Amino acid sequence: MTTLQAKQVSKSGAIHGGAGHNAADDGFSDLHPAYSTLQAMAESNRCLYCYDAPCVTACPTSIDIPTFIRKISTGNPDGAAKTILSANIMGGTCARACPTEVLCEQACVRNVAEDTAVEIGSLQRFAVDHLMARDLPHPFKRAPETGKNIAVIGAGPAGLSCAHRAAMLGHNVTVFEAKAKPGGLNEYGLAAYKMTNDFAQREVEFLLGIGGIRIEYGKALGKDISLAALKDSYDAVFVGVGLGSTNNLGLTGEDFPGVDDAISFIEKLRQTEPKSDMPVGNNVIVIGGGNTAIDAAVQAKRLGADEVTLVYRRGAENMSATEFEQDLAKTNGVVVRYWAKPVAIKANGKLQGMEFEKTELDASGKLVGTGETFEVRADQILKAIGQKIKTDDLAGMEIAGGKIVVDENYQTTAPGVFAGGDCIKSGEDLTVQSVEDGKQAAIAIDAFLKSA
Repeated sequence: MTTLQAKQVSKSGAIHGGAGHNAADDGFSDLHPAYSTLQAMAESNRCLYCYDAPCVTACPTSIDIPTFIRKISTGNPDGAAKTILSANIMGGTCARACPTEVLCEQACVRNVAEDTAVEIGSLQRFAVDHLMARDLPHPFKRAPETGKNIAVIGAGPAGLSCAHRAAMLGHNVTVFEAKAKPGGLNEYGLAAYKMTNDFAQREVEFLLGIGGIRIEYGKALGKDISLAALKDSYDAVFVGVGLGSTNNLGLTGEDFPGVDDAISFIEKLRQTEPKSDMPVGNNVIVIGGGNTAIDAAVQAKRLGADEVTLVYRRGAENMSATEFEQDLAKTNGVVVRYWAKPVAIKANGKLQGMEFEKTELDASGKLVGTGETFEVRADQILKAIGQKIKTDDLAGMEIAGGKIVVDENYQTTAPGVFAGGDCIKSGEDLTVQSVEDGKQAAIAIDAFLKSA
């Protein structure tokens, strides 16, 4: 049975969902199946173990890649995992979701026309999964307790990374999380086929194994907790709130049923089991050019949408989605239309589609409309045009360019308050960068507390 045959089609053509197991569920199996031991051994032996390896420089967390690969090749995957996790405690998620094709693997010296890069991401996953599957004691020990207490706002990659490193340094950490589960975008924002078998939760459980970390759920900043109260009660505060709001198109009808942001769509899908129960339109439009747009478009198609059209205002070379992600969309049957911007939402009692204006670059290089328009029918529209920070209860912190301003030690303009992850400007908005921010902020907080 094909996905399209399997889905339930309502007579009205409205958004619909299926019941029980069907082929839509099969579309969310692992995007990159895990290596076997033989595959890992063979691939690890391709590594040239470069001196001053460029792959290490390309990794935001500076994992010693040649060393961990060498350990795999010599039959020591647990040792390889410890090398990875000492630099990136969320190396399991990053092995699955990190755009290695534009980071470490792009920098690999074997990445030349007559050869291919060593599959670093797959090897990293093999090592970390091997260690986690063995139910061993946590690979890192805590330093003697300092008696200091740190509050971390947000149980996403930045917050959890900060909490783990701070606990490792001997501090006690309380994490305040607005949602019912930890993990942040790892749990709620990554495509289901990238994070199978509840890996995000298993990774958090593994991370907490170091001890000294407590998580309180349902505690949203500005609603259930305040920054001022945390500053009074804790020796230091780390803010890892991410980018909690999404940008709007500014069009009439944006609040019409069937128009939603892609992050919400992905979040709902991640929490739906079986996946075939997730409602999806017959004709879906996704607006945007990043990995979130690709994730939403591919998943809508795999759920059984008849037609998914991804529309981006510029050309393919301008998309922030990697070439691999763009190819993934096309091979999954997503129609990609470039050089077009949305100008109107069409509805007549129910959502009908969108009108777009073709775009081009003028003589000065500015993006402009050509005046030529076209329409795309849709009963569901997903917006993936970027996110922005929620400024609730961030008093005392300078915000510039939609990000919290921090110094070289990740300290905000509010004394004793540090920040990291997508809510600051430190690099690309990637899980791996957030992990690095959290780790470095914890080291800075440790130095701050010792100097107090």
